[in-house]
Amino acid sequence: MTRKKVTLAYIANDAARKATFKKRKNGLMKKVSELSTLCGIDACAIVYSSYQAEPEVWPSTLGVHRAIARFKNMSEMDQSKRMVNQQEFIRQRIVKAEEQLKKQLHENREREIVQVMYRALVGEGLQGLIIVDLNDLGWMLDKTGKEIEERIKKLKKSTPSSEQAASAELQADKAAPENHASLNDVVAVEATQNQPWYMDLLKPRNEGDALNLGRNDPMPSYPYGNPTPSWSDFYFP
Repeated sequence: MTRKKVTLAYIANDAARKATFKKRKNGLMKKVSELSTLCGIDACAIVYSSYQAEPEVWPSTLGVHRAIARFKNMSEMDQSKRMVNQQEFIRQRIVKAEEQLKKQLHENREREIVQVMYRALVGEGLQGLIIVDLNDLGWMLDKTGKEIEERIKKLKKSTPSSEQAASAELQADKAAPENHASLNDVVAVEATQNQPWYMDLLKPRNEGDALNLGRNDPMPSYPYGNPTPSWSDFYFP
């Protein structure tokens, strides 16, 4: 269960204030002890209250005197380094809160002007805007235009131009018929190699060798003249 947020204000009830003092004082002493042990530093705490005649100290009176003496032996610049009182602490908090508020107002104003710009893009008018609003709208338009230009430049650098793409496509189209022709030649050669009878017909030979005749032997005669081979009508590229 989370601790309930406590309002930092003076406690009017005496009993509640005394109980809170005792509880917070013990917690403060414990934190100082842990800081000194964990970090190995000299630390001390002095707490004055209306409930006790003598102040309560940690770790002891001797330890407090030793820590204060060491602090006084330091230079004034080192003593004042990172030292703040309650007034300075509150002033720093106020400055930080003002900066956060200014940043948040700027972000809200940008969102408001962006909504006005989007409404103008869909056709809504700009009636009711004052000079300050129009100036802010002009600034937002310039900023958005620059962002779009930067985005376009990045996209152009990351992707090839249309001329390069068209040139690459044209080269691919030119190379396609040659590739198809080469592929057809390869297919035709493989087909002929798979037909041994056709390769035998294409092999050069002497007529005498084809008929098993000698060089001086007469050629045989045919009754109807020289016959036309059946493959003579084939087309050869």
